[in-house]
Amino acid sequence: MEAAIAFLIENDEVFKKLHLQYGNPFIPSRPPGFATLCQLILEQQVSIDSAKATYLKVEKLLGKVSPETIANCSEEDLKSCGVSRQKISYLKILAKAVSEELDLESLTAKSADEVRNELIKIKGIGHWTIDVYLMFSLQSPDIIPLGDIAVVNTIKELFGIHTKEEMEALSANWKPFRSMATFMLWHHYLEKRNRKPVV
Repeated sequence: MEAAIAFLIENDEVFKKLHLQYGNPFIPSRPPGFATLCQLILEQQVSIDSAKATYLKVEKLLGKVSPETIANCSEEDLKSCGVSRQKISYLKILAKAVSEELDLESLTAKSADEVRNELIKIKGIGHWTIDVYLMFSLQSPDIIPLGDIAVVNTIKELFGIHTKEEMEALSANWKPFRSMATFMLWHHYLEKRNRKPVV
């Protein structure tokens, strides 16, 4: 963590100012595995608070969120927890994949690119979900989730650039610590809105 922050504040004036203003960012962490991926599916395109409330209802209903309990749960029961029909489909597809061919435990020993290539095959798991899983659960040090609206808006605000191509070029300067750059951007985003991180 210290090496990543030192690199960013030495090489980028914006991160230097952010660190002076806020100190070290909050580093989110979640256990790797099926339940976390389910939670991330629920978080797609909704607020973190809303998704967390839905996940807790699902967890209470099932007792334990596992491939078996998701596979055996009826769509009606999942819908009663607030899960949309599309996300019910995604959870069921993930449960089937983990039961049949996807070895989630093996991902901890693989590179970020290898993890992405495996997870992207699963319908309902896109690059944002993979990016967050890599950062929160697998502690990958060099991820920049340009599908995340908070990251994109904060880059626009702080750096005055607006296209994905410009953002990709800018973030190349933050290698090999783009995950820490992301945490610092999120930290600024939340502080400006007087919000606390939800994990």
